[in-house]
Amino acid sequence: MEGRTVAYREAGPADAPVVVLLHGFPASSAMFRNLIPQLADRYHVIAPDYIGFGHSDAPRIEEFEYTFDHLTDVVEALLTQLDVKTFAMYVQDYGAPVGWRLYLRNPDRITAIVSQNGNAYEEGFVDDFWAPLWRWAKDGNAADEAILRSTFTTDLVRWQYTNGVEDPTLVDPDTWTRDVAQINRPGQPEVQLALYRDYPTNRPLYPVLQQAFRTHPKPLLAIWGEGDQIFGPGGARAFTKDLPDARVELLPGGHFLLESQLDNVASSIRTFLAENL
Repeated sequence: MEGRTVAYREAGPADAPVVVLLHGFPASSAMFRNLIPQLADRYHVIAPDYIGFGHSDAPRIEEFEYTFDHLTDVVEALLTQLDVKTFAMYVQDYGAPVGWRLYLRNPDRITAIVSQNGNAYEEGFVDDFWAPLWRWAKDGNAADEAILRSTFTTDLVRWQYTNGVEDPTLVDPDTWTRDVAQINRPGQPEVQLALYRDYPTNRPLYPVLQQAFRTHPKPLLAIWGEGDQIFGPGGARAFTKDLPDARVELLPGGHFLLESQLDNVASSIRTFLAENL
């Protein structure tokens, strides 16, 4: 895409309904490594790595415009190249801004939505976590930049995986070890800061998205780690304001719910997709 190499995982029958899995920060398609086998018997599953993540190309900020609009452009181009006409999507964390843009660009392509701690409402933001980013994106102050850079360290990447999880030993340490290595490659901290700087563009998109939910409603499952200290459970409940038939499931767990509640999440997704696709 745009001369860049995009890595993606793919499994399942070629003629089956397509499910696109969109990962969060600081992860990659590897976060779906255990979910894909649980869906691929019935669905054609595609899980891309965004540019700058996983095994996709990771150009420096001078060589690529790191915005959520641009990441969406590349994912959209990949799906076009793979001849994907319609698809259900699973969005988590950064996967939500990418997925919502795909939906707004062409609602008819989207058959169903699973949001796993993928925010679409102001109610979802946990203030203590987000305050430094809002301040820094506005004025670039050094104190908040230092806080944001600390989120690339092992301790805080581990925290993203374990916050809200009653038994942290359920979380594979390879998750944060892999992510820390990837987001700290030469030039990559600046890439992640560029996306932090662009993140506030998602907030004014929310009213547009919520109107689209009312105008072009889709079946939606909001399955949420209720202990998440990044996107709180209010973000899951809020979907019912615009999609009254949305299914909301709050499970014990945190931000990366697949690490501690894989079987429960997979079962809920399979039931939801079977009923709606």
